[in-house]
Amino acid sequence: MNIKNKRIMITGGSSGIGLALAHLLLAKGAKIVVTGRRPDVLASALRELHNVSASAWGVAADVSTTDGRASTIKQTLDLLSGLDILVNNAGGVRAGRLENTPESELQAMIDVDLVAPILLTRAALPALRDSGDAMVVNVASGIALIGAPFYATYAATKAGLARFGEALRRELKGEGVHVLTAYPGGTDTPMMKSNRAGPELGFGREPASAVADAIVEGIEAAAFEVVRGGEARAQMIALNRDNPAAVDERFLGLKKALEDAVKDHSAL
Repeated sequence: MNIKNKRIMITGGSSGIGLALAHLLLAKGAKIVVTGRRPDVLASALRELHNVSASAWGVAADVSTTDGRASTIKQTLDLLSGLDILVNNAGGVRAGRLENTPESELQAMIDVDLVAPILLTRAALPALRDSGDAMVVNVASGIALIGAPFYATYAATKAGLARFGEALRRELKGEGVHVLTAYPGGTDTPMMKSNRAGPELGFGREPASAVADAIVEGIEAAAFEVVRGGEARAQMIALNRDNPAAVDERFLGLKKALEDAVKDHSAL
């Protein structure tokens, strides 16, 4: 796909991977709407983006709510006069033991990580079909490929998003709308600031710009998926498929330290 002049909406685009994506896509000549819940953070992101191009606008709304989704879609279509690429990037996380996590926080993860992308995509499909050369990009997580303890609900939502994207890609094949799923590993973003786990516990960090670079390459190549983490991640995915008991044992050895390191990891 040629990104130049494409009309793109990025949810959760005021920081982290979403903001890094907006920078790269603007530099390639796209027109961008970034969304976010916090007007002040969104305004700061737009000032930053306008140093790259004037073709960037913001929509302040909470896509985990019905009204927020409706406002997001309407304002985006009004600003861009259509839509070519929808990037479902907004997300939230709360780590910890399942029985110790409040139901409200579990529901918040489900709403923003899974329900919002499905319903936003549904609402955007008429505009994407009208484009004739469109794409949905779903930003999942490496945890969707290898479930990690203390992230049960987050893993469930991101794995659900991944299979949603796969099924929808097949549903829309031949109809002018492609679907790409991205699986970032640990990324240096505001969402990760309260996570104290390091590489020794499987939580290395790479810059958001590196993840964004890979996603943009995937968009241009019309890839099915973008998996971060290199050869080490590929080996773990293979081991998890072929010998999941070995992965269970590996996590057992890390469990006590991992639980302590992620118990305060919250970004909802």
